[in-house]
Amino acid sequence: MTDTPPQPLYAQIADLLTDEIAAGRLREGDRLPPERDMATAYGISVGTLRKALAALSSRGLVESRQGSGNYIRNTRAAGGLYAFFRLERGEGGGQPSAEIIGLERLEKPADLPTFGTSAEAWRIRRLRRLDGDPAAAEEIWLDAGRADDLRAEDLSPSLYHFYHSRLGLRIVRAEDRVGVATMPDWAPPLEAGRPAGYVDRISHAQDGRSVEVSRTWFDPDRARYVSRIR
Repeated sequence: MTDTPPQPLYAQIADLLTDEIAAGRLREGDRLPPERDMATAYGISVGTLRKALAALSSRGLVESRQGSGNYIRNTRAAGGLYAFFRLERGEGGGQPSAEIIGLERLEKPADLPTFGTSAEAWRIRRLRRLDGDPAAAEEIWLDAGRADDLRAEDLSPSLYHFYHSRLGLRIVRAEDRVGVATMPDWAPPLEAGRPAGYVDRISHAQDGRSVEVSRTWFDPDRARYVSRIR
């Protein structure tokens, strides 16, 4: 058996920056620090950093502006928090974050639409925040046929990035149905039983199959569902 050779250093740095974008810590339009400062922070040469930035540019994640610097662009290409995230503050924007509340492998409930190949699914419950403020309760069901084992401590803030990097599962399409419901009782500090916006989602992988179903209840005083056509 032949060991896989390590990635070149510039590629490792490019992947680290991609993770930062996917996790929402680098946002679209952000200006990166000067190249020399970044190189020092990573302990690499400026030449190596420039190769990493060139790799990110080829992925559509970084734009170099003459005389101005390097900027983050098209964060959706990172498969990160913004790829299919549709909640924003009423005035627009808002930095998203996610807190795991629970993770269990369960038999798929009868009220879920048909998805995946297994009779079981991983139920992931999360509290979603915008700029640190509680905004939504999220319940995700991932087909167990796509993941033999999951641990809460391994899940990254961007589940879709985790799916891609750890499970080889790339979400390429999602269908949302928006309505109203009442807030569930498992996501304090959100108020259980109060009227809430509600989103049902079915997500499809690169092979065209539906692999995930999610339910999101959002506080209409703190968030809006936003879909943009570009």
